[in-house]
Amino acid sequence: MSTEMKKISTSALAKQRGLVSKEFFQVLSGAGYIERKNDAWHLTEAGLQHGGENKSSPKYGDYIVWPENLELLGSDSSTEQQSPSGKLLTASAIAKQVELGAQRINALFSELGWIKKALKGWELTPQGKAINGVQKEDFRSGIPYVSWPGSILENKAFMLSLKEVKGEHDDSTEVTTTSEQVSFREKFPAKLRTADGHMVRSKAEMLIDNWLYMAEIVHAYERKLPIEEDMYCDFYIPTGKVYIEYWGYENDDKYIARKKQKIDLYNKYGFHLIQLNDDDVKNLDDVLPKMLLKYGVQTY
Repeated sequence: MSTEMKKISTSALAKQRGLVSKEFFQVLSGAGYIERKNDAWHLTEAGLQHGGENKSSPKYGDYIVWPENLELLGSDSSTEQQSPSGKLLTASAIAKQVELGAQRINALFSELGWIKKALKGWELTPQGKAINGVQKEDFRSGIPYVSWPGSILENKAFMLSLKEVKGEHDDSTEVTTTSEQVSFREKFPAKLRTADGHMVRSKAEMLIDNWLYMAEIVHAYERKLPIEEDMYCDFYIPTGKVYIEYWGYENDDKYIARKKQKIDLYNKYGFHLIQLNDDDVKNLDDVLPKMLLKYGVQTY
């Protein structure tokens, strides 16, 4: 005896897939399952064929329910054909594989600097394009989104961030640390506590961190850059995707060589970089607001 597939509301299905209801209605519209008429959503013939059903209740009025395992075509296909190297994955498809909501996957890609928020939807950045992300557009609504090659699930930066987001970070996710990095950390251990609890390596870094905290700017300290090379920034500001480097040991040959190597990598990947020296640190109130505003980060 067969059992009927359970059907749930559009809002419940959106929540199940990690999407905001408003965005999910656009996804359903893009797939051709619903259409907007007289300020209300209506099932199309395609929507009916895929299990959509009209319901009505005294409390909620008219609404639409769907099978829990609804398959979407068009803008939210879990996979899309990519020539010549196999399949592209949407954020929804990646979310299913890593057991995380699609919204959080896009937020993670944004934090890594691979996509940026558009007026509606998401746009690919040069960094995202470099790892073979593909810009797409909903064929009905025109809302942009990004699809990814299957190799994204093996990308070191993505997997490390995913582990951190899920609270599963352990020794197996640590990146390789070079002897030069170990030497630097031993020479300049992080012993100074900032106002927001970060442990930093110098008074200048403490002043920069405290300034960002008092300006209510979310920031990370010694965040690994989302690149294959093992490189850490001094500070990272997710808003604006801005990296900050403080150069404070200009009389050390090894430090100068390390500085050049880091700047070359920032240039190679086109990252937004703010460089500070001792004179800048003495005048952070004058220097940082102007530098940050250049990348869309507003202070005070």
